[in-house]
Amino acid sequence: MPQSIMAVYEHGIFRPLESLNLPEKQRVRIQIDLEKQIDSVETAFQFLINIKWLTPPPGQSKLKPIPIKERNRIADILGKAAIKPVSEMIIEDRGEW
Repeated sequence: MPQSIMAVYEHGIFRPLESLNLPEKQRVRIQIDLEKQIDSVETAFQFLINIKWLTPPPGQSKLKPIPIKERNRIADILGKAAIKPVSEMIIEDRGEW
């Protein structure tokens, strides 16, 4: 039965992005449909949607995504602003057991 999956071509080998129920050394026919290059966050979201672990919200957002460089800059600022690790804040929030 035909099956469509996402895969990445790395070092001369196609690596599926989801598990396949195939015996070792099984021969398969591959049809190449090139995808536009997208960032790793979008790839992760798409993978989670494909395996039904995530349901995308209805409709489209009118907000433009923040560019990766800007997200990294903000993450650096927030990382330096923390006075203690998040794990310590969670333990404090929990209180005595």
